[in-house]
Amino acid sequence: MARFVEGRDRDQATLFPQRLDESIGGDNPVRVVDAFIDAVDLAALGFDVEPEATGRPRYHPATLLKLYLYGYLNQVQSSRRLERECQRNIEVMWLIGQLVPDFKTIADFRRDNGPAIRKVCARFVALCRNLHLLDRNAVAIDGSKFKAVNHREKNFTEDRLAKRIAKIEATIDRYLEDLERADREREVTGVPVPAAKVARLTQAIGTLKSKLGRLSAIETEMLASGQAQISLTDPDARAMTSQSHSAYTVGYNVQSVVDTEHHLIVAHEVTNVGIDKGHLGKMAEQARNVLDVENIEPFADRGYFKSEEIAACEAAGIITYVPRPLTSNARAAATIVATSSTTPPTIRMCARQAST
Repeated sequence: MARFVEGRDRDQATLFPQRLDESIGGDNPVRVVDAFIDAVDLAALGFDVEPEATGRPRYHPATLLKLYLYGYLNQVQSSRRLERECQRNIEVMWLIGQLVPDFKTIADFRRDNGPAIRKVCARFVALCRNLHLLDRNAVAIDGSKFKAVNHREKNFTEDRLAKRIAKIEATIDRYLEDLERADREREVTGVPVPAAKVARLTQAIGTLKSKLGRLSAIETEMLASGQAQISLTDPDARAMTSQSHSAYTVGYNVQSVVDTEHHLIVAHEVTNVGIDKGHLGKMAEQARNVLDVENIEPFADRGYFKSEEIAACEAAGIITYVPRPLTSNARAAATIVATSSTTPPTIRMCARQAST
């Protein structure tokens, strides 16, 4: 292998083994995660830091919290993927001391400590404020679709239920016609119908009737609850369209408020409403409370444009910057003509943007 860059021999021994800390640079963000969690009083935030008197020792909450935050920063949400990262990622090995918790332990920690984890996020925002990383009042608001565990086949609307029930009923009718046709052929030809065929059709009809009964029960439950959708695996998940997927996604719409200078998440909220309209005022108010400022300037895309929301923000002293949705030239011109001096200034600004 002359004239090529050669790697180290796997079998080469060293007198002084390399320390794991030498593989992590001094400016690596993982060191920030480690220092931040070590400085936080986990017991005061609601974590159980008292060890059990008997039984197998459990992982300290600081260890699992460091792993969870590392996955959050590196877009690794799956507990199974986090388990794999513990076995192959040198940063994770350094962060949690080469421990390898299984995916069930990671998932249970996230499920059982939701409120405490939210408090940790609030504490991190307070730290950023003390470090003067959130001194600007300009923030950006946007929503992201997160896929739930619930499969699309286990999400039902009234229209989907009606179509699925009609399809099953049509299949049952076809199987019954096959049985009747077989009986007529036996009467004409005198040849008995194979017992295996009759048993197969009978079993298929029974299976379809069972499915029909379950769908009817789901329809009854939906009508009784007054909900437009029902999900079997994740009851709170809803079907919503997404620009990144050709078909709809069953999941959640996560609203996030991000600082425009350092791109730090200031506030967030999980909702199952698929559209962003109606969230502008609420998220802007949350951001103002978190930043503890009087004046805040939220920026959002045209999906947040709703005159009632913008007017409510104006009344609360929040100046929003939201472009008007795209319309035809005739409708845009009519909207601009209808805009008068009594219209709130932000809505006038959006109308002017529509004319350009």
